[in-house]
Amino acid sequence: MTGLLSVKDLRVEYLTDTTPFVAVRDVSFDIADNEVLGLAGESGCGKSTIAFAAMRLQKPPAFISRGTIHFDGQDVLSMPVRDLRRWRWSECAMVFQSAMNSLNPVMTIFAQFHDMLSAHQNISRSAARARAADMLEMVGIAPDRLDSFPHQLSGGMRQRVVLALALTLRPRLLIMDEPTTALDVVVQREILQELVSLKEKLGFSVLFITHDLALMAQVSDRIAVMLRGEIVEIGTTEKVVTSPQHPYTRDLWAAMPILDAPVHEAPHAG
Repeated sequence: MTGLLSVKDLRVEYLTDTTPFVAVRDVSFDIADNEVLGLAGESGCGKSTIAFAAMRLQKPPAFISRGTIHFDGQDVLSMPVRDLRRWRWSECAMVFQSAMNSLNPVMTIFAQFHDMLSAHQNISRSAARARAADMLEMVGIAPDRLDSFPHQLSGGMRQRVVLALALTLRPRLLIMDEPTTALDVVVQREILQELVSLKEKLGFSVLFITHDLALMAQVSDRIAVMLRGEIVEIGTTEKVVTSPQHPYTRDLWAAMPILDAPVHEAPHAG
């Protein structure tokens, strides 16, 4: 085992009426301390399934049929439920794909911070509020937003709140599953800049999941490319960007729009 997170020969299947469907097929990768590993691939290739398996959040009909997951030497797959609940969010946290779905729409932002903090620590309400205010300020949101409900915040602000919630207990690994989905490109850039700044300040590792290779290349140290449940290529960002080895990786780069490409006007009708 090497690195902070070590995944070896992971296979995740979904039960069906006939034969099980293999969603993740014998996947192996490591994430080192303070490293950002990007996991790229088209929708449905198994990226989110890996994320949920890494935190043992998969639910039936999904099940892990083979492989190992170790976090700093701990066997995650054999961890008792009580230890698992303590480990989640304090050692390994996750930013889910849709911030609006991650936040409880009928609870204020502070109530959601307090709910999470009281589940992990013996903390007073006033101390929880002070901690939540600090976390909001850290991601660029005014503390008076603690009394807002999620629908009163913009999409970018909700995503920042989810990021702040995930980092409140200072986890060593942050899993980000399509964290910028449905956000415009300006807000996407702001969220990524926030992530880089927080990583430098707090010193955590990241598993960054997206289908957008160009976005991933801006923040990742290494990139793994998935196709139909398998990792078909993994390497440094520079290598995957400048000399991709797998045809699918080359196709992904070829599909990216080139902003400075010449514009060809359609011929005028005679």
